[in-house]
Amino acid sequence: MTQVLIIGAGPAGLAAAEHALEAGAEVTVLDQADAPGGQYHRMPPETYATRHPRRWAELLGRCTWWPESTVWALENRKVHVLRGQPDGTGRRKHTIEPDALVLATGAHDRTLPFPGWQLPGVFTAGAAQALAKGERVAVGRRVLVAGAGPFLLPVAESLLQVEADVVAVMEANPATTVLKGWGFPTAKAGELARYALTLARHRVPYHFGRVVVEARGDDRVREVVTARVRADWSVVPGTERTYEVDAVCVGHGFTPQPELAVAAGCLLDNGFVRVGDDQRTTVTDVFAAGEITGIGGAEAAAAEGAVAGCAAAGGTLSRELRNRRDRARAFAKRLARAHPIGAAWPGWLHDNTIICRCEETTYGALKDAIGSGPHALKLGTRAGLGPCQGRICGPTVAELCGGAERHHRPIAQPIRLGELADPKETHP
Repeated sequence: MTQVLIIGAGPAGLAAAEHALEAGAEVTVLDQADAPGGQYHRMPPETYATRHPRRWAELLGRCTWWPESTVWALENRKVHVLRGQPDGTGRRKHTIEPDALVLATGAHDRTLPFPGWQLPGVFTAGAAQALAKGERVAVGRRVLVAGAGPFLLPVAESLLQVEADVVAVMEANPATTVLKGWGFPTAKAGELARYALTLARHRVPYHFGRVVVEARGDDRVREVVTARVRADWSVVPGTERTYEVDAVCVGHGFTPQPELAVAAGCLLDNGFVRVGDDQRTTVTDVFAAGEITGIGGAEAAAAEGAVAGCAAAGGTLSRELRNRRDRARAFAKRLARAHPIGAAWPGWLHDNTIICRCEETTYGALKDAIGSGPHALKLGTRAGLGPCQGRICGPTVAELCGGAERHHRPIAQPIRLGELADPKETHP
């Protein structure tokens, strides 16, 4: 029986598990969280207990399910896992050597820097939604939501549900770009209409072609300055407007998390894992699905996961599975056209604007180091050498300095020196 290991229990990972089981495989699913579903299905623990989909319970009951499990390294088909709370002690070490591996590690928010973005009270859109959905906590009383992409809409809705006053939602791209990219009619029209009605009911204005260019405050954010931008995201002088807020949520799309794929030897295309028609990567018996292959949302992730799980288990891919995946990929392409990152966004920056928050590296320091080579740039500015290891600032530094983002990290997740040195392994 084929042994399939699935890393990630979001929509892509759960779909992969379901279809790998149907194809007759022995399946292990692991995730860093203590419950399945990923960010998309996040909810408070008490709500989760009553609404936990029976389908998930039955599905994971047929698998080996490892919650609170972190893959810290991957080498030569060996998957090194630490089980236990990420910030806890006494985590147990395991090594798994599956017949096939499905990577469904997802993505995290990308936030373009602007003056003041390091202030307390400036949140990524995903963090604000996680607190609202998972803990029923609002990040502030008066909140502005800004950036690019349709994800801003559910973030605003989640904030409204926890009684935050959302002063505005701002999409950086002009309406013409967004509408042309999406195209109508679309299967998402009903969902978009629901969000529009929610904003209208709470009298939340939605602005196209407007961005946050500065956050101000002493101990925390007190106000934000927004401005109208052209299609390339260059600021239109004289259009600045200031809002009094105690929180701002910003998201400019998503950045995939391909570190494990790179560790496995998989090739990337523009930062995303390269896959074939059956979601197979460039490495034999390693498959990838979801946001690490292209940003398309939960439905697209699940469609890719279904194909990956079936193929990893050696099953026969049906025309229905392929067609659903192809439609999802087409939607992801439309999404990218509708919400691009404008090339002129660095015009918002000042020389003292912090780019790498871990090491407090400024834009001026990066400009001075350009041309010195990637190794000297990193050592000279320390950008990317902090606790996040470039996961947040990496794409931005690469774009500003004209280099390629580096994803190869022998140790993919934080691990204590004692854990690293301890040779003991625990049998599952």
